Amino acid sequence: MITLTLPWPPSVNHYYRRVGSATLISREGRRYRRRIQGEVLLAGSPRVEGRLAVRIAASPPDQRRRDLDNVQKALLDALQHAGVYGDDSQIDRITVERAEARDGGRVVVEISEM
Repeated sequence: MITLTLPWPPSVNHYYRRVGSATLISREGRRYRRRIQGEVLLAGSPRVEGRLAVRIAASPPDQRRRDLDNVQKALLDALQHAGVYGDDSQIDRITVERAEARDGGRVVVEISEM
């Protein structure tokens, strides 16, 4: 099992942007990807194979109302981009729970092979 404590991701509403008919990852999304790559590198570049289960404890940066489903996309894509797993289609189970708000926010991610 891999456990990573990572920065709060941008919401899916800020992760993408439209340019004409194309949908691209926004500047904020690309910045988040690079930050996650650095965090994964510091953690020793862990990698998992096969079918996966992911548990996310999401500590928002403040007390505002937030949809938990907006946390997943940028986070899971960034972990894939950082090489933690080959493709997020490997994930068969995702559990997301709201944790206590903390300054700046964070997500604790546990990834295990099923």
